Amino acid sequence: MLTKILSASLFGLEIIPIDVEVNIFKKGFPGFNIIGLPNKAVEEAKERVKTALDNSAIEFPQAKIVVNLAPADIPKEGAGFDLPIAIGILASLGGVKLPKEKTMFFGELSLDGTLRHTKGVFLLAIGAKKFSVKNLFVPKESASEGGVIEGINVYPVESIGQVIRHLNAVDYLKPVKANVRFFCSDYIPEFDFSEIVGQSQAKRAMEIAAAGGHNIFMQGPPGSGKTMLARALAGILPPLTEEESLEVTKIYSVTGNIKPGDSLVWQRPFRVSHHTTSRIGLIGGGTNPHPGEISMAHRGVLFLDELPEFSRSTLEALRQPLEDGRVSITRSAGSVTFPAEFMLVAAANPCPCGYLGDSRRECKCSPRMIVRYASKLSGPLMDRIDIHVNVPSVEVEKLALLKSEDKAESSEKIRNRVVRAREIQSKRFSKIRGVFTNADMKNKHIKDLVSFEPQAMAILKQAVNSYSMSARTYFRIIKISQTISDLAGDTSIKQNHVAEALQYRIRESE
Repeated sequence: MLTKILSASLFGLEIIPIDVEVNIFKKGFPGFNIIGLPNKAVEEAKERVKTALDNSAIEFPQAKIVVNLAPADIPKEGAGFDLPIAIGILASLGGVKLPKEKTMFFGELSLDGTLRHTKGVFLLAIGAKKFSVKNLFVPKESASEGGVIEGINVYPVESIGQVIRHLNAVDYLKPVKANVRFFCSDYIPEFDFSEIVGQSQAKRAMEIAAAGGHNIFMQGPPGSGKTMLARALAGILPPLTEEESLEVTKIYSVTGNIKPGDSLVWQRPFRVSHHTTSRIGLIGGGTNPHPGEISMAHRGVLFLDELPEFSRSTLEALRQPLEDGRVSITRSAGSVTFPAEFMLVAAANPCPCGYLGDSRRECKCSPRMIVRYASKLSGPLMDRIDIHVNVPSVEVEKLALLKSEDKAESSEKIRNRVVRAREIQSKRFSKIRGVFTNADMKNKHIKDLVSFEPQAMAILKQAVNSYSMSARTYFRIIKISQTISDLAGDTSIKQNHVAEALQYRIRESE
């Protein structure tokens, strides 16, 4: 008897409907074959399904079983086909009655018949609704992800026995409704800005970067506080909006980073990559393309410490995502585009030993070593980083807290200003899809939405001519100026806003 069960395959951030066709032959030698380009994990479903049914007191048929995953020309991977294969076998034997409504099954079976947490359920629920699926059966630990999508019944399944009883109208399962929580007010960052002594200019630069979503590059000697500043940044970022949360949750769902029982990602991602990270690990890729660190940092922060220590090819691969806000990966199986709207926070020493230009320690690097070290950071890459700031060594008096006037603001106060600035930007871009911050603006948006005072534009033109700035730098200065204006609560960009923005770019353009 032939039975068709609806399931799905994940490819990038897309859902491909898969028909799991199960046919049991009464004639011929017993066997169990899975066809339709399955990978190793799908092939091993034969043993998981057989053992799970046996351990659930269900006699496995001694017959020839052929499972076809259609369309057959699309590679299939993962353990999510375990449940639909098991249900297909039982339906072919007459052990369960399939519902009349369009129903999808997805989940990995344990050997005892229970279902494990399976990645991609959030995407699965979105795709199921798109394809007019009425019912979705998934593991209980993953059901909260799909429960946030309205218009579809997501059933939390603990074991194969539960599904059988539900389908046979013996003991009904109740659809899950997740308790959606987009924000969390009790998040405690790793560092508070009040703990960072001195570095007033770097703190101001961090505030501007957080308010406008700008990339920032910090350069200074070891121990000056670059890493501490970067990690404190998480404490002044505003919460994710509902639309941003949905975007981030898609990525975390497909990579299996949503914990069992959780639904939506509410906290802005803060990803830290070591300089030994490969190009694929940072950008994404693989046979079946998966998101890299830049996509995992979508709508959040990607912190790259010791930037010149990364390989040149890895750094150059960042150029296109930094410009476009997305990364396209092409493989033999197809082409996938992942979102990558992230804040790049990069830190570097001025030379290999780290003490070039330091007032207290002498640099021991040769001129050739310094040039070679700096050459790892190409001009086009650095031109895509909005804010450049120097982080010098902190004076001993400040470290000893001898100056009472140097009391720093707390992250909470800075965060309040950042949130107000983001609210202004939210109103400004309310009619533009996909644009949330000043950093997201395209050149065409600047013409329509940015207002300059005459003196401010005059200063900008003079600086561009004097320092031979590129067109990209010109527009980035405008974006930074707009963020400074938003922090001040002004309706137009003023002279002092442009002057402050220029100090974060002129050093790099000279």
